[in-house]
This record gives sequence, structure tokens and C-alpha cells, in this order.
Amino acid sequence: MVLYIVGIGPGSSDYITPAAAAAVEDSETVFGSKRALELFPDVNEAVVLSAGDMDEKLEMAADLAVSGRVSVLSTGDPGFSGVLKPIKRIISEKKLDVEVQVIPGVSSVQLCAARLLIPWDDADIVTFHGRSEENIVDIIDNGRPTIILPSRTPSETARFLIENGVDPERCAAVCERLSYPDERVVKLKLREVAVSEFSYMSVIVVF
Repeated sequence: MVLYIVGIGPGSSDYITPAAAAAVEDSETVFGSKRALELFPDVNEAVVLSAGDMDEKLEMAADLAVSGRVSVLSTGDPGFSGVLKPIKRIISEKKLDVEVQVIPGVSSVQLCAARLLIPWDDADIVTFHGRSEENIVDIIDNGRPTIILPSRTPSETARFLIENGVDPERCAAVCERLSYPDERVVKLKLREVAVSEFSYMSVIVVF
């Protein structure tokens, strides 16, 4: 029947769109991380996704959607380091007859740009998830602000960049736990990011 791939925003329920809420309400089964599912306490049936069983559970979701209504929750937007890519691969490999509907969401990258008043067309946006890290260094050195969705902590990311030739005196910002009550936006040098503690739930900007 239908598989909804639902972007649920950066974390706070304030950023869940009416379209996302409607898709979840229409679903018989909802898959998502524990943190994502906590935003929808009244779902019919919940299945917890974790890094260790992600592919297995996404395959289960796709199989169930052949004859039912299923939602897969994706933090931020499903199309940017989200679950859209692996679900498309699974459906293609298994040749499943499933209608897929993507519900866009507000990503942490979008919220980071908003907090720092960065126009999208004045910046580059990159993710460390599934990408060659060497290519990221090339992008950061092109003279434009770079918004980075890291796959590691901000300090580890900053150390990697410095070790690979990025100037440690470059100005940077860390947007931590965006949309949550304890959100922080900190501006500092890249070398300072390398020795500071931040949550893994962070977005980094190198200016």
C-alpha cells in the first residue's frame, strides 16, 4: 500500500509539520529511533530502529508496506543523510510494489543556518555521512562558509580538519542540540572547537 518516509524535524515537537503528523496518524506501524518515537506516543504499533539493526528494520518496514500503511521516521529531512536512500535501495533490490511518499522535514542544517543568519546560496552544505572526507576538506577551503553535518563529535571533526590542512585560526560556530531547551550556539576558532566538549547532536559551520 504505502510507505511514508517522514521527516520529523531537528528534535523538538515544535518542528513537526501537520503533514508529518497526519502520515504517522494514518499508519498502522511506525518505525523510528527511540528519540523519534517519543514524539508520537499514541501510534498504533511502534518498532524501534537502532544503528545495529537499521537495514533489517528498514527491510521489515518496506515488506509491511506492500500490504499496509507504514511510516519510517527520519530525524531532520529524509533526503539529507536520512533514510530515503537506503529505503530506495531496499525497494529496488527486492522489487517491491510499494507506493513511497516522502514528507519533508526541517533539518538541523536548516535550523543552524537560520540561527546564524546564513543565506543558503552563500554557503556550502556537506555531510560526513557516507562521503569521502578528503572531498570535504577541498570544499571547506573554497572561500565560502561551510555547514557541516558531522558523523563524529565537533572536537573530533575539528581535529580531523586541522590535521588535513584547514587553518586552525578559521572562525567556526557549533550549533548544539538545536530546537531543544538546552540549545547552544557557540562561535569560536576551529582550534578551540578541537579542544572543547559538545554533544554529538551538533552542526558545525566553518567560515
